[in-house]
Amino acid sequence: MDIFGAPPITFEQIRQIDREAPQLILWAVPLMIFFTVLEYLVARWQHRHDIYDDTELRGSVLIGLGNLASNYLTKIVLFSLTVFIYNLIPWRQHFVWWLFFPCYILHDFCSYWAHRISHEQRIWWATHVPHHSANHYNLAVSFRLSWIQQFKILFFVPVILTGFHPMIFFVVNQVAVLFQYWVHTEYIGKLHPWIEYLFATPSNHRVHHGSQDKYLDKNYGATFIIWDRMFGTYVPEQERPVYGLTTPVHSANPFYLVFHELVDLIRDVRSARSWRQRLWFVFGSPVAIARYKKQQAAQAAQKPD
Repeated sequence: MDIFGAPPITFEQIRQIDREAPQLILWAVPLMIFFTVLEYLVARWQHRHDIYDDTELRGSVLIGLGNLASNYLTKIVLFSLTVFIYNLIPWRQHFVWWLFFPCYILHDFCSYWAHRISHEQRIWWATHVPHHSANHYNLAVSFRLSWIQQFKILFFVPVILTGFHPMIFFVVNQVAVLFQYWVHTEYIGKLHPWIEYLFATPSNHRVHHGSQDKYLDKNYGATFIIWDRMFGTYVPEQERPVYGLTTPVHSANPFYLVFHELVDLIRDVRSARSWRQRLWFVFGSPVAIARYKKQQAAQAAQKPD
């Protein structure tokens, strides 16, 4: 079968595809709630207060609900953008089920770089920081997805430009998001060495949420950890990670958790002494900027009144 030469998608077909596309994330929500509640109850039964904090859990749930709402509001816009690019390229591909697999691998490769840049440049970190704001590690942390992370579709334009049918692209995207749910737990230890070598397991992803220097900005892989091994960002889990941000936050306010880094970025840009410093505050390393601001605060505290 010739996979190329698919006709352009019309506006009417966009709505039809949207209606027919499997809503995998919505279908999975009841299961995700069930296993999260089960983990919470087991942790309480075992008196594992180091796994769940009720205030933090409330913040995770509220952020998750906001993320579902923001996804609903932007879904048609993002889908239309994907179709627009798909219609521009001459190597459009038909909807063929097995193309899911090459699309998934390319999507995961782009996801690695989207995730990595989200840690290395502050403007993108502002769209990702809610996910790392929890000081405990549990399945509910997977709900902490920013309401403005949709801007990161820019990193997946190479996948769209490859010519995969939009239905393939959106099914892959949903499966990739769902895969990341189960890795947010302390109840699954290290798995078989080959699984640990290839995939982003709970052990590998716990490292990513650690705030120790050795764990910072490591293990970005969403499904495959092999990208981290290839590009030098892999670290195995050793001692238990200290979860959360290097400057911990303690709040259940979803608006603060989602937007506080963006507000701080704007404040820093406004107070910057030069354009070079403004650009650094926007595109510099969040870790380096946080250390700089701590040094500035410490120097200001030492100055006599």
